[in-house]
Amino acid sequence: MNKTNVQNKNKNTNKKLFVVSIAIVVALALTVSPMLNVDDALATQNKKNKAKQSIDQSQSSNQNAQCASGGTTFLSCNNLSFQHQFNSGNNALAQGGQGGNSPEQSISQSQSSNQNSQVVSGGDTVGSGNNINVQSQENTGSNALAQG
Repeated sequence: MNKTNVQNKNKNTNKKLFVVSIAIVVALALTVSPMLNVDDALATQNKKNKAKQSIDQSQSSNQNAQCASGGTTFLSCNNLSFQHQFNSGNNALAQGGQGGNSPEQSISQSQSSNQNSQVVSGGDTVGSGNNINVQSQENTGSNALAQG
């Protein structure tokens, strides 16, 4: 074998050794990285962890009406408020570990309506100065919590 063939053979061997070394490093990184994971999304193993999850809805209606009339105030100065809240689906939370978990999970809904109506009339006030408020709240699905 001449000197050029020996040099080419050494270069090929070095390239193969380099590629094999890279493959080994990548394989080690892929194998070890899950073991070094610091935090999971909402579930951790063998660590204290906190998870907070909530669905909050709020509605408010403030109404005021004042009527002064020298004549008829028929169907005047009425306050109407229609409020509806609807939740559909699931609110699920899961934690695993050796204790020390602090889960907080809630579905909160609140509604309020403040109405005031004053009518001063020199005539008929039929159907005037009424406060009407219709509120409804509905939750469908489940609110589940699990700890391991």
